[in-house]
Amino acid sequence: MKKITVSIASILFLLIGYACKESFLEVAPTGSLSKAQLTSKAGLEGSLISAYAQLSALGQTHSGPSNWLIGSIRGGDANKGTDPGDGTEMIPIQRFSYNSTDAVAGNVYQSYFEGVSRANAVLGLLKEALPSVKAEDIKVMSAEARFLRGHFYFQLKRNFNMVPYVDETKTLANGLDKVKNDVELWPKIEDDFKAAYADLPETSSAVGRANKWAAASYLAKVYLYQKKYAEAKALFDLIIANGKTTGGKKYALLPKYSDLYRVANDNNAESVFAVQATVKSGNGNNANADLQLNFIQGVDPGTCCGFFQPSFEFVNSFRTDAKGLPLLDGSYNAPANAVKTDMGIKSDVNFTPDSGPLDPRLDHSVGRRGIPFLDWGPHTGFSMIRNQPNGGPYSPKKYIFTKAEKAAGLTETGGWGHQTYNAYNVTIIRFADVLLMAAEAEIEVGSLAKALEYTNMVRGRAANAADYVMIDGKPAANYKIAVYDSFPTKEFARSAVRFERRMELGMEGYRFYDLVRWGEDVAAINKYLQYDQVLLPGALGGAKYEAKYALFPIPQSQIDLLNSTEVILKQNPGY
Repeated sequence: MKKITVSIASILFLLIGYACKESFLEVAPTGSLSKAQLTSKAGLEGSLISAYAQLSALGQTHSGPSNWLIGSIRGGDANKGTDPGDGTEMIPIQRFSYNSTDAVAGNVYQSYFEGVSRANAVLGLLKEALPSVKAEDIKVMSAEARFLRGHFYFQLKRNFNMVPYVDETKTLANGLDKVKNDVELWPKIEDDFKAAYADLPETSSAVGRANKWAAASYLAKVYLYQKKYAEAKALFDLIIANGKTTGGKKYALLPKYSDLYRVANDNNAESVFAVQATVKSGNGNNANADLQLNFIQGVDPGTCCGFFQPSFEFVNSFRTDAKGLPLLDGSYNAPANAVKTDMGIKSDVNFTPDSGPLDPRLDHSVGRRGIPFLDWGPHTGFSMIRNQPNGGPYSPKKYIFTKAEKAAGLTETGGWGHQTYNAYNVTIIRFADVLLMAAEAEIEVGSLAKALEYTNMVRGRAANAADYVMIDGKPAANYKIAVYDSFPTKEFARSAVRFERRMELGMEGYRFYDLVRWGEDVAAINKYLQYDQVLLPGALGGAKYEAKYALFPIPQSQIDLLNSTEVILKQNPGY
């Protein structure tokens, strides 16, 4: 009894002691993380992973990393497709009638700023890292966060131009809501990628992380967008000579173009930086949900939903001449050159595919009638298209999983109950892109011969006959492609490299932004609209592109939120 009595007395003494202190009342909310947890090595890594996660847009199809809506459809690679009443918020994007209350622009703005916020959160926490966190770890994590912030601001810059620049020092307590969109972003973006280039390691055991050469490639791309060709060329020289993936593979083109779009080849030697994806992890946000709407409606693969149908004008651009070179004069839409289609022809009616010369990358990029659709069998045309009069006769083919990949468990059921989530990484920059950007820089300040070399490296890979789509051991179409003998003039070289980007990177989200930075957007996009709307009058009828549509408007909801007492955000011209 004495022992028990002493113990009770001791407990009472302790309780009385704690009750006299205010800290006794400070109980952490359930499910919260303390500052000590967040600033530990594990907490900092968790915050950084959260910033990486936002690269996928977490299922937001309008702002996903492939840019299929705001980069490819706006650029004329594809039409919205599907039924007229499905995805109606995308119609103003396709028809270039968006305004300051547009839902897509609002989603894009919010998604990219969410990425900025997450990167800034990491940088803020790193300044308060616990003493146990090594200085080298802080340096690398800071560089990764700055790489990610650079990426998200790059996206904001080319979609909205002037947006508020907010770094990790800004909070609501010191004027976060008063930051105006009057600061030029390019120097800020450059600074982030320069810091990442300086401090990131070349390799890492986590192959999905940004490395030194990914930062260099992004920085060179930023230079190119600003027409800083000399700076871009110098950096591209280093990247091409020395660049390697985070996993330690020297940058190189894969032997086969089609190898780029298989799950087994994720993080390959051509992958400079990619958004990582996996399936069946317990969280669909870890999968590639970016393209979840763009599978065949009603039948395998995917059974949903018929969006993102390649345009007639895009398909025609794969026509080659008798030598196997593209029609740089733009005559590919002429009746004699236009690719034969099954528009309006039911699947039970005989149809013979086009017999003229074509760049073989067409049938790795586009599903068209009579040509094998990966390993699912021949594309049957009308029966595989959800609404041909609204979207045309073609299907997207890149990043569509194969029958073998589905059997191997590399897909999972997505948000609409269809098996459209998959394990494909979505590439942000790949080495072919680097080579063609380097060719641009060479044309402007370097050597036409070097630009020719880089361009022919890309075309030479496309000419690999072992990669042709085949039927019964023979090429499925009249594939004809050749390298250039020379670039006789700077003007010819520009045309060739710019056209090559369309062939090589088609349906990968690049086209709109390329056209805008070249100053070719008004002519090229109206050419697409004028051609496709004759065949798809219901989907495109009357659509016309104007220069103001090079930028999205600043969302009116943001202006209303911040401009209550003074002008914080200024709207883009024309809106």
